Amino acid sequence: MMRATARQSSRGTIRIGISGWRYPPWRGTFYPRGLSQKNELSYASGILSSIEINGTFYSLQRPGSFASWHGQTPADFVFSVKGSRYITHMLRLRKIESALANFFLSGVLRLNEKLGPILWQFPPNFRFVPDVFEEFLAQLPRSTAAAARLLKHADVRVKGRTWAKVDIDRPLRHAIEIRHESFETPTFARLLRKYRAALVSADTAGNWPMLHDVTADFVYVRLHGAEELYASGYTETALDDWAAKIRAWSAGGDAPGAHRIGPAAQKRARRDVYVYFDNDAKVKAPFDAMRLAEKLGLRRTAVQE
Repeated sequence: MMRATARQSSRGTIRIGISGWRYPPWRGTFYPRGLSQKNELSYASGILSSIEINGTFYSLQRPGSFASWHGQTPADFVFSVKGSRYITHMLRLRKIESALANFFLSGVLRLNEKLGPILWQFPPNFRFVPDVFEEFLAQLPRSTAAAARLLKHADVRVKGRTWAKVDIDRPLRHAIEIRHESFETPTFARLLRKYRAALVSADTAGNWPMLHDVTADFVYVRLHGAEELYASGYTETALDDWAAKIRAWSAGGDAPGAHRIGPAAQKRARRDVYVYFDNDAKVKAPFDAMRLAEKLGLRRTAVQE
């Protein structure tokens, strides 16, 4: 098996991956026939350099699960972790102190060096209220040690199943995915820059805003489908266009033809870029990810099957 690895040179690190890995239609298509379900993460991470954990969006996981995922993946692999919908969709950012603690102490910190950005996705009916959103951004922990200190706010839902150990204090990155047009204002971009949170560039087949503002020292992209949400694949032309954007971002600049709500990106020597395909319904995601990685010239190395 060959694996497209993240590239880090004069540009930032580029990671191309998928959102989740456990999908029945992938079995016998992306996953070889006969591959056991328990080996699917190992197989996918042997080909791609990053995967979003999306089970964390639906429910609190356990420390043992994170430890297992860490152990099943290569040394240079990185996970992104999707934030709890209880915080974004149900509490809608109000009175989230305990919920935020429960999320981070449920085992997220057991990923150690493989912990990448935290993704916070908001529902289509969630409107931008500056004061509420700034309070949320201010509460987000900026390092793993800061996340561990949230233990004092955890409640009975994670009693006896928390993980607050930190091997090394590492910075935490946060990415924000919005789905309501009220966020299309310079005020929102300024808030994200103030708290160094990335605005997710999300392709949602035209359903919701797709913005390219660079608001942090990294860029986060989610590709949900060009024509049909969660289903349609990407043409060679579309992938070439995304490759051009990714090259520009990783070189520390702005994407060509960027649709922004705020000023141009502050020029840096480099920026890391995380890209995840979420067009999984028709088994497009893993193959589109591999094609995009090839277009970017990501180094491919042999790994054991």
